[in-house]
Amino acid sequence: MRILFRVALTCLLALGLNVTAEAGETQKRRSSSFKHDYSAYYTVQRISVRTSCFPEKLGAILAHIAQKTGHKPMVTSGHRPHSGTSQHSHCYAADIRVPGVSERTILAAAASAPGIGGIGRYCNGIVHVDVGPQRQWAHCGRRKRG
Repeated sequence: MRILFRVALTCLLALGLNVTAEAGETQKRRSSSFKHDYSAYYTVQRISVRTSCFPEKLGAILAHIAQKTGHKPMVTSGHRPHSGTSQHSHCYAADIRVPGVSERTILAAAASAPGIGGIGRYCNGIVHVDVGPQRQWAHCGRRKRG
């Protein structure tokens, strides 16, 4: 009798867990949004580069650059929480390279991206794109001597 009770209790527990899991999946399906995951359109230089918080608009810009250049951009720097007033501190910016593509082509693709904010160019070939205010710059890290 004791064995029969344990088997019945185990069956009830298993059935309860199964019903709970199915209800959770149904709830997930109902509450899913139609946001697009653009992470397939770019790669990261290192696993430590933070991109999971990129807004959909920034992902769309990276996807646009991939489509225009025919190559996936490589994000060299993403979210940097302690970078002051930079768009990187809000996870609104990415520094990228596109291997095998000229800097001029990358800049042209970025400039034609819908929703583009800032576009920056660094002397080492890295291009900055963000969803902040529209602006452009070139920065080589050298100070002018007066």
